[in-house]
Amino acid sequence: MPVAIAGAYTAPVRFYLRPEERHPDPEPLHTDDRKAVLVGTVIWLLGLAATLIQREDLAAAGRSWWVWTCAAGAGLGLLGLSYLHHRELRGRHKDDAGRPTRAS
Repeated sequence: MPVAIAGAYTAPVRFYLRPEERHPDPEPLHTDDRKAVLVGTVIWLLGLAATLIQREDLAAAGRSWWVWTCAAGAGLGLLGLSYLHHRELRGRHKDDAGRPTRAS
């Protein structure tokens, strides 16, 4: 049975706000996602190196799929870095209003 706390939730909860009650949307944060993807890719590459060194032992234990898991993680990380690089290049060619501009 839920316990009521005195003074908690005194205002009714509503799922809809009228436009005049809404606060303006915050500005989006500009982050550098490449650092996080790069760290993850390096970890996958280190795992790949470790599993390649222990490849025979992993195969004997029936865990040779670990090598392919690390290879897939490293490959997807490299694809992610490529995507983020191209996304940043596209973002540089926009004017103050956010419209794409022609590169000269």
